[in-house]
Amino acid sequence: VQLVESGGGLVQAGGSLRLSCAASGSTFSINAMAWYRQAPGKQRELVATITWAGGSSTNYADSVKGRFTISRDNTKNTMYLQMNSLKPEDTAVYYCNAWVVAGIDYWGKGTLVTVSS
Repeated sequence: VQLVESGGGLVQAGGSLRLSCAASGSTFSINAMAWYRQAPGKQRELVATITWAGGSSTNYADSVKGRFTISRDNTKNTMYLQMNSLKPEDTAVYYCNAWVVAGIDYWGKGTLVTVSS
């Protein structure tokens, strides 16, 4: 499975961005996908998750609940992250993750989101 993120950039606080993650390869093997982020000098943290098949079950980190929305379009093999009401503390490299089975997952190279105050 190959993952390519896009949509990052520079935005002012209070603004919005939509990230995309395009999956290719053995996408049939994906069970769930997620967005992670890593701010400078900090550990990578989970932002949101979504199941890949069937109903879209989602989960969010407390820090983004009510502001971010994760979604997917299986016809395009693409996952999205709509980010609203952005804050400077949302500044990070955002990574796409695809989980296949325990011990097997894949990562994109990341897309940088910078929120200015």
